[in-house]
Amino acid sequence: MSSVAIVGMGWVGASVAISTLHAGLARDLMLCDVRAAVAEGEAMDLAHGAPYYPRATVRAVGLDEIASADVVVIAAGRGGAPDESRLQLLRDNVAIARSIGARLVAFRGVVVCVTNPVDVFTHAVLEASGLPPSRVIGTGTTLDTARLRQVLARELVIDARSIHAQVVGEHGDSEVALFSSATVGGARLRARPAWSRERERRLAEEVRRAAYEIIRRKGSTNHAIGLATANLLRAIVRDERRVLTVSRLQDGALGVRDVVLSLPTMVDASGAGEVIEPELDDEERAGLARSTEVLRRATASVI
Repeated sequence: MSSVAIVGMGWVGASVAISTLHAGLARDLMLCDVRAAVAEGEAMDLAHGAPYYPRATVRAVGLDEIASADVVVIAAGRGGAPDESRLQLLRDNVAIARSIGARLVAFRGVVVCVTNPVDVFTHAVLEASGLPPSRVIGTGTTLDTARLRQVLARELVIDARSIHAQVVGEHGDSEVALFSSATVGGARLRARPAWSRERERRLAEEVRRAAYEIIRRKGSTNHAIGLATANLLRAIVRDERRVLTVSRLQDGALGVRDVVLSLPTMVDASGAGEVIEPELDDEERAGLARSTEVLRRATASVI
């Protein structure tokens, strides 16, 4: 049980908050927003549900108080419009990243970034705060990985928890679904009868387009990212040493250096540690190189 501060009480921040409470991950949940009344209202609303989640205090705080938390989750920023790529949000949300990061220069805990474009946003928070790269991490492709497991589960008519498959690279249009190492109940996905590369391309595109389709219908994606963020918080506050496809500043794994993107990474109470290099086929390796270059150019344009 830890203290968790969530900055940004829009759709995503509120979903992160309720998922965190249901999972019993925060003894003290602090909610912060530039619209102080909104943070206060969300805190009141969530506090009224106290009989239905593990014991926790929920309260609204100002930006000057967030550094007292063990984990700070940043969900502040402008959301995407229908058919607007995550990288098109770049300049608006990087300015927010810098502003919040500057408040965390002396922070001793772990920062989790959720705001899109999450990879560049995480890089901006890292630069502004000066914290070690292991302690400034993004949700990255954890949501894309969940989406991939869900669509595979639907196709194969099997529980998503029995499927192990990952998405790496950018949380965005250049992401790479790793079908070559995907397994179902321990058996290689590609060894299944009637499986095909055409099927893979179709499912990868569905995963890639998922956010656009949701935003077109309801204006925002929030529930699944709330659950994905709570899952990441669990690995941190419970020191689980779980391998998750989080976004962090890379330092040479698979030849990727000095750019923030997602690879399978050991996550524990100290943040994002060892990167576990997945096996890639030639197409996946080329895709990761393209994704790296997309993010390198995007980052250089604002940082």
